[in-house]
Amino acid sequence: GEANPSPPVGPALGQHGVNIMEFCKAFNAQTQNLEKGMPVPVVITVYNDRSFTFVTKTPPASILLKKAAGIEKGSSTPNTQKVGRVTRAQIEEIARTKEPDLTAADLEAAVRTIAGTARSMGIEVEGM
Repeated sequence: GEANPSPPVGPALGQHGVNIMEFCKAFNAQTQNLEKGMPVPVVITVYNDRSFTFVTKTPPASILLKKAAGIEKGSSTPNTQKVGRVTRAQIEEIARTKEPDLTAADLEAAVRTIAGTARSMGIEVEGM
């Protein structure tokens, strides 16, 4: 983890009276095994006594897809301009990573969800 008290973390937590350094230490300890620089969504619950709990989510599908396709950003016109391609195996791996956060009924539904995200970014999906 690379959380630090600078924006956007500091101001967002400060306005709720959370000890920012305490959060950063706890977050960094929990996410130390993740890849550096990978954005990780977090749901923070702040209690009346200013204590807090937090749950880390999986990285956004778009970030994982960009990494798999080896591209910097998605296409501004995904229907006409393709910017990269991923295989079904890569999509399945991303779906397995994202499964805890997806509402999909099974792995196949999760794969279709991720494939749809890929297509909306202008990434071709091979084998689907």
